[in-house]
Amino acid sequence: MNNFVREDIRNIAIIAHVDHGKTTLVDGLLRQSGTFRSNENVAERVMDSNDLERERGITILAKNTAINYKSIKINVVDTPGHADFGGEVERVLKMVDSVLLIVDASEGPMPQTRFVLKKALALALKPIVVINKIDRPDSRIPEVIDEIIDLFIDLGADDDQLDFPIIYASAKAGFAKYNMDDEGKDLTPLFETIINKVEPPSGSLDGPLQFLITTIEYDEYIGRVAVGKIFRGSIRYGQSAVLCKRDGSVQNVKIGRFYGFIGLKRIEINEASIGDIIAIPGIDDINIGETLCDVQNPDPLPLIEVEEPTISMTFMVNNSPFAGREGDYVTSRHLRARLMKELETNVALRVLETDSPDAFEVYGRGELHLSILIETMRREGYEFQVSKPTVILKEINGEICEPIENLFVEVPQDYLGVVMEKLGARRAEMLNMHTTNDSYLKVEFKIPTRGLIGYRSQFLTDTKGNGIMHHLFMGFEPHKGEVPERNRGALVAFEAGETTTYGLYNVQDRGELFVGAGIEVYEGMIVGESAKSDDLDVNVCKKKHVSNMRASGSDEALKLSPHIEMSLEECLEFIAGDELVEITPKSIRLRKKVLDGSLRAKMRKG
Repeated sequence: MNNFVREDIRNIAIIAHVDHGKTTLVDGLLRQSGTFRSNENVAERVMDSNDLERERGITILAKNTAINYKSIKINVVDTPGHADFGGEVERVLKMVDSVLLIVDASEGPMPQTRFVLKKALALALKPIVVINKIDRPDSRIPEVIDEIIDLFIDLGADDDQLDFPIIYASAKAGFAKYNMDDEGKDLTPLFETIINKVEPPSGSLDGPLQFLITTIEYDEYIGRVAVGKIFRGSIRYGQSAVLCKRDGSVQNVKIGRFYGFIGLKRIEINEASIGDIIAIPGIDDINIGETLCDVQNPDPLPLIEVEEPTISMTFMVNNSPFAGREGDYVTSRHLRARLMKELETNVALRVLETDSPDAFEVYGRGELHLSILIETMRREGYEFQVSKPTVILKEINGEICEPIENLFVEVPQDYLGVVMEKLGARRAEMLNMHTTNDSYLKVEFKIPTRGLIGYRSQFLTDTKGNGIMHHLFMGFEPHKGEVPERNRGALVAFEAGETTTYGLYNVQDRGELFVGAGIEVYEGMIVGESAKSDDLDVNVCKKKHVSNMRASGSDEALKLSPHIEMSLEECLEFIAGDELVEITPKSIRLRKKVLDGSLRAKMRKG
């Protein structure tokens, strides 16, 4: 079979740490290649199309775009930087022939860069390094280049991979250059480097079809859309093919219309061949990692393996006194259907049915992975409740093992003592430490995933918001022993009603409040954190007795301390094993599993 080279295509993935400017750089490439009309109104960070991505400034889902430059089509895939979305990253790297590694000129390579880069190097992809934000006043380019080389060596790069081209850029200002002394005009040096250094796709054009599905999108009008790359042969409108399934079976399918990418749009095309990234709608039971093959010669590509989950949570039908008030989808049937739909596109997720028809065990890659799912569901109108995240243990060689993470913290020197003390109690082991040029300390630890649950808010408090922390999954190791749980109890409302200023004023000395005045509460709902280690039942709905006696000064307005607004992540980190988070489209409430106070007291004694 002839080896055909597609000189008119380059397939490349962008990898970078959160906030190093990868999505901004894609904006610049799209604008300068003329992919957008000059008068077209384009949103900032156009690749982060999902509301949650825009709010948090992070990329969650891998996305495709295509840029035409000098009659060459550059397919660009944007990848997530968080290790929690590793399932997305692994699939995407199968579609490309090189990676664009973007590194901040001041921060240098960061932990999340390390995760994706390790995967790319293992697949023998040759990177192009872009040092971005070179116009930052605190940039330290020579040191950053040394750090990148050290990182490559550390990750086992071969000689070819170590001989990487470097481009200096400012994505925001829209220029790139080969050397720091050059004048920066536009992004031409980056375009030219991609065309000259990225291998064009090659293979057999007239061989039997192989199309690997790497992403499943969902369209309300046309159903499931399989996105992937043609590794061999070509596809035409109306062609018959077979789908080689994950379980080894084959299914005959007919390929109707399909789409190529231009900019951020899909355009209908009639033919595509080796190296093309296309989207095929209309095949119902198609899944990630499966291969569309020639009818006469079904020859599937190896299945995409994804790292296994490390954390589980129970998703339950909401059974609080306020159930059904705020959500559109509240039954177990709704909850089950939504979780099963998520499995179609979220490869790193697992859902297991439990003994109860109202509860589902959901396994994910980390707290962020699951909290993004929860937040997405509540925005879609779902109402449910979730339990405390717990780690998944597994038996290896007869020994109980637990997931271990690599934790990287960056803290001012004054706070190191308190951070080390808290992490020590959580079974962390220090691996190395060095000082940055602005008197911050970078410390690397090895810590059980259990030790990280609930630690982020503690860390921010301990470092007064000056610390930065990131973590990556390392693997499974023997169980490390006990890790301390939350050391304070909860303030629990002991009756239903509406909170009053008077009631809250009398309670605020007992701990930190999570609710203000005029909020509806129910018995067993958590309204704050106790200053002591035990739970405390409190009356936050108490009204002042009205009498006709008046004393000077006593009727002045009561002053309440500001209450703490808890985010979803903070709620998940806060709850103990006997507590739940109630999630509705309008509210996030904390509650005890057992709402009845006298029953809880009996259980404590028992």
